[in-house]
Parts: sequence; C-alpha cells; structure tokens
Amino acid sequence: MGTTEKTAADLEAAIGYIFRDKKLALEALCHSSYVNEADIRIRSYERLEFLGDSVLSVVVSKWIFEKYPKLTEGELSKLRTALVCEDALCEFAKRINLSELILFGQGEKKLGSRGKHSIIADVFESIIAAIYLDSDINRITDYILSFMPSDPAAVYMDSVGLKSDYKTKLQEIIQKNPEEHIEYALISQDGPPHSRTFTAAVMLNSNILSKGEGKTKKQAEQEAAKAALLLMGIE
Repeated sequence: MGTTEKTAADLEAAIGYIFRDKKLALEALCHSSYVNEADIRIRSYERLEFLGDSVLSVVVSKWIFEKYPKLTEGELSKLRTALVCEDALCEFAKRINLSELILFGQGEKKLGSRGKHSIIADVFESIIAAIYLDSDINRITDYILSFMPSDPAAVYMDSVGLKSDYKTKLQEIIQKNPEEHIEYALISQDGPPHSRTFTAAVMLNSNILSKGEGKTKKQAEQEAAKAALLLMGIE
C-alpha cells in the first residue's frame, strides 16, 4: 500500500466512514505544499474547505434552531459561533488525531505547520465536504452532530451570554441549605478516543443524586445537574 492509499485508509479508520471516491479522502488532507512537491494529480484541501465551512454552518444552524425555539436570533448566532469557531473545530479534530493525518511538504513540516490551529480547523472542514460529496446530507449531518454536545447552550453558556446554567441553578438551590453540599464525580468513560462518552454524577452530601452523559466531562456534569433539577421539578 502506497503512502497516499495508507493516508486515505487511516482517515477512514479515524472517522468511521469508508469513501467510495478515495481521491476525495486524499484531497481533504493535502496541504498545498504537499501537492506542489508530490508527483500526484490532485488538488489541495482548500476548495473542499470552502464547501465544508458552508455545510457545517447549515447543519449546526438547523440543529440549534430546532433544538432551542426560545433562543433569540442573537443568542443562536453566538451559540453557532461557539460551536464552529477555530478552537472548537480543533478540539473536535483532536478526537480523530487529525493533525497527524495532514500531508505537508517538507518546508511546511520544518515550519511546524502541523500544529497550526488554523490549518487543522480548515482540514476538519475539508473532511466534512469530502464526506458530504461522497454521500449525502443525512450522512454528513450524523457525522457533524457526533461531535456536538447534547446541550450546547449549557456547555457554552458564557459564550452565548445566557444568564445561568444547570450547575449554577442547582448550586443556588443547594446553597439555601447550609448543611448540604454538592460535588461532581466522573463515573465512567466509554467508547473509542474519537467518540468518547463520559458519565458524571452529582453527589449530594456524598450520595449520588443524579447522573448525566456527554461527549466531554463538562457536558456530562451539566447533564447530571439538569437531571437533578428535573428530580426537583425544576426545568
């Protein structure tokens, strides 16, 4: 198996998707410096990144639009920005070890481009476009949403500018009884590195009050706090 074939196969293993058109998988990972140096007839990821950016925005916009009917246009816009910004995409990319899959020319390697967040985020978007072109909107929607927290408005509360989150609400209620205290504990983490599921528990006076699951520890804690509030009859 040659370098390019292995790279495409590695990407497929990382994202859990088998491409019908292997050239799309390869193109999604090729930096322009690699294309200029390698003896291959293929484009860099830049055109795919252009399309992937739009597909990502549409999928995430529709998802949060339907998920949060009470949020204003401004709040939805802030939430979408938090979910698709460079830092968020780089965090998603870590789950599939994307930086190690990108193909660079020798000069860019020496410049340390493999660690540049802007490049990693762009390649993540190019992969979105590659999957979309190779399949359909339903398949790429499933892929994109697999990286999203189940309740992003709670996870990105500060970015969205909402007044409080589930953990804060729960803390405010518990503080009314000075003899009681809560803390959060990580119960388990399951699944492959690129799609890990965390389970956290709310401990009330060292006893488990409720549990929650999420793609990150922070999200799992928010879900656990949400479950605790529901037990108290508070939404």
